[in-house]
Amino acid sequence: MARLRIGYVGCGGLAQLVHLPNIVAASGRCELSAIAEVRPRLARQVADHYRIPRVYASHHELGADPDIDAVVVSAHWATQGDIAADLLMAGKDVLMEKPMAASSAQGERVVEAARTSGRRLMVAYMKRFDAGNVLLKDSITKYRANGAIGRLRYVRNQAILGDWMAGLDTPFFTTDEPYPAVTDHWPDWLPVASRQHYFGYVQQLTHNVNFLRWLLDAKAGGVSVRAVELDAADGYSGVVLFNIDGVTVSMESGSMRCPEWNERTSVFFEHGSIESRMFTLLLKNVPSTVEIYAAENPKGGSSRTELFPVDGRTWAYRNELDHFIDCVQSGAPFKSAAEDALEDVRVLESIYRRHVQKATAAATAAA
Repeated sequence: MARLRIGYVGCGGLAQLVHLPNIVAASGRCELSAIAEVRPRLARQVADHYRIPRVYASHHELGADPDIDAVVVSAHWATQGDIAADLLMAGKDVLMEKPMAASSAQGERVVEAARTSGRRLMVAYMKRFDAGNVLLKDSITKYRANGAIGRLRYVRNQAILGDWMAGLDTPFFTTDEPYPAVTDHWPDWLPVASRQHYFGYVQQLTHNVNFLRWLLDAKAGGVSVRAVELDAADGYSGVVLFNIDGVTVSMESGSMRCPEWNERTSVFFEHGSIESRMFTLLLKNVPSTVEIYAAENPKGGSSRTELFPVDGRTWAYRNELDHFIDCVQSGAPFKSAAEDALEDVRVLESIYRRHVQKATAAATAAA
């Protein structure tokens, strides 16, 4: 099959450290044909480094290029959904960085662009493509089906995060060119004073909401937010309690100065548990770890097993790109399609709306 001709929008740090090198590394299956970047000096430096033949000043120009089959987008979080929608309408299949949208209203417009254009959008939820996470999901599915360690009772996701760079010292290009003003798409209920906290929460926790829904095979509309306790000062640290298709789930969030990427998921059954420690994001070829504790004998017999995925020395970001190329070329469905990602936007809005309402009520009472 002919190599997929890929265009890229955005030349920031994530593009240079992750996506552009992965596209180049997959040169047997695709070619990096063009980039679009609003900062001209940065665009030229990146294009020269990767020997990209065509440079455009806007995504509209790139979208009009008939020699581009598909586009990857990593741009400003508030506008990349609009960029993706424009590219879909230009006839391109798109892989975009999360979050898909800053509000559910914007997300619905993006999904409608995919429906209208007949093209497809995949959202970059790389946690679904980590070999360890796939093993975790398969293990949960197996034990839910066979009942060997009883009924699934509770899931805990803990993300008190540290260094996501894993000591990466790969240089990347920067310039002093100002980033142009962007059109914000804040939810209409969100107070101005809460916008930056909302941005910080959505930007990170969209991964965790999506991950939990995927682990439990949640149906559309299958997530209800039961309780929200976030720190009033940072609007980020705290815990959210969900019901996901009948399973009680907690999601803890926070940050600390430490060299670890401190993210864990514990899945508790009646007679055992499955626990996973998440891979550090920019640490290549080191998947999440999985451990199964099973007390299958009610009289006290138990076992503890550490699992490692077959052919597990892969990087989630590269697996994600390979999946995108496979699906564009074959027509197979994306594992993280736009319609599914819209559920995450709606859940995150529900979480933060509750937080804002509680914070506003507390401030009013204190006054």
